[in-house]
Amino acid sequence: MVEAPPHPLASLCRPCRAGRVRQRLTPTWRGRVRRPVADTRRTGDVPVYPLGATGASHGRLHAGRPALIATTRWGAASPTRAVVYTGGGRNRPVGSPLADLIQREIAERGPITFARFMELALYHPQHGYYMTSVRAGRAGDFLTAPEAHPIFGWVIARQVAECWDLLDRPEPFHLVEYGPGSGTLALAILGYLAQNEPHLLERLRYCPIEPSAPARAELLRRLGAAGWAHLVTDGPPAAASGLVLANEVVDALPVHRVRQEGGELRELFVGWDGQRFVAVPGPLSTPELADWLARLGVQLVEGQETEVCLAMLGWLDEVARRLERGYLLVLDYGAPAPERADPTRFPRGTIRTYAAHARGSDPLADPGERDITAHVDFTMLGLAAAERGLVPLALTTQAEFLAQAGLGELLVALQAEPGMTAAQYLAARAAALHLLDPGGMGAFRVALFGKAIDPAALPSGFRQRLLTGVPLPE
Repeated sequence: MVEAPPHPLASLCRPCRAGRVRQRLTPTWRGRVRRPVADTRRTGDVPVYPLGATGASHGRLHAGRPALIATTRWGAASPTRAVVYTGGGRNRPVGSPLADLIQREIAERGPITFARFMELALYHPQHGYYMTSVRAGRAGDFLTAPEAHPIFGWVIARQVAECWDLLDRPEPFHLVEYGPGSGTLALAILGYLAQNEPHLLERLRYCPIEPSAPARAELLRRLGAAGWAHLVTDGPPAAASGLVLANEVVDALPVHRVRQEGGELRELFVGWDGQRFVAVPGPLSTPELADWLARLGVQLVEGQETEVCLAMLGWLDEVARRLERGYLLVLDYGAPAPERADPTRFPRGTIRTYAAHARGSDPLADPGERDITAHVDFTMLGLAAAERGLVPLALTTQAEFLAQAGLGELLVALQAEPGMTAAQYLAARAAALHLLDPGGMGAFRVALFGKAIDPAALPSGFRQRLLTGVPLPE
């Protein structure tokens, strides 16, 4: 039996807090998985397989929000007919500064793309959802995996240390985290490294990329209180060696909405009917939308809707520029293209909204007041990354990743920790079960990419091995 080294225990006395999976929060630990429980169900064992493969059918992934790089064209469309969305949204845009701003843009330019609407709703500097306050946590609108328990961050920290070894221990080693929010994941990672990998911590430079001023201020305050302010850099150099981490980030990049209608592909724009925001079908704003669907092998059936995330391309451009040598680790919910475009499971696409731990049904309601997400297309992510020199190395589920990376060994080691109480251990075990749940967070996807490295140099989270101490969900 492999026994893990000691871990920081200061956080163990915290109540076990639900994960940052975007799903409705319930007493049964359904966390923030951003789709209905039925949508996350998977059957069978899930092996690690090359990211470029499209035949696998298991999985899905969010953490703060990345600096948005607009890669879409906000051209107006010739409206045909409006589709009014009704449902759980409060739908009271009148009087909202952001809604008024969007209305004025529509009045001046005509209907805007949903990607533009989503960009403004989430990232407008003064009124965007992520820009006005810290959103994660029980007092916010969703919870994420790092908030489930520090054990999630400890597992990631072990992968950070392994990546440092696989890169021949560069100095400095840059840990670039997109969307760190208030720093919950960073605190767990650095806490583990301080206890178990002090030589790495001495050489580590932590580079948080967080566009939200309130979240960044809280992140810096917490890191300073923990004594790690000296590790923080304003941004990585142009040529960094290390690991880029994106936990639940890509799902919140703006997406274009399209629908198969009358035998042709149409884009769903956002218009204003005098009372509310409505979906307005029109010609595609850019041929890239049809081009990408063709590359992905996606053919929509009549009436089916889906999304294309062109903003992902700009984000990958930025990652490729920042990383000279090292790894990109992406954790999010989503699936390869064939599964994500299944007309039976996703006839209306994968967009979801969340507010106060409840899922809404109207993506156009209350801009700036609710989270908006869409499942990640991991086939598109792999193809686009490869075109930018980020070689797809592996794709697996979060359950497989955490189990292979040593989650069970961490639990076994906790039992032997001096002063460990039954309540503390059971909290850690409950969090582990939640993270591994194949009907929830365990179905998230974890993708690994590499640049200027040996493709066979994989950290343990992507290597099959004998498992120790992994709790199995009932």
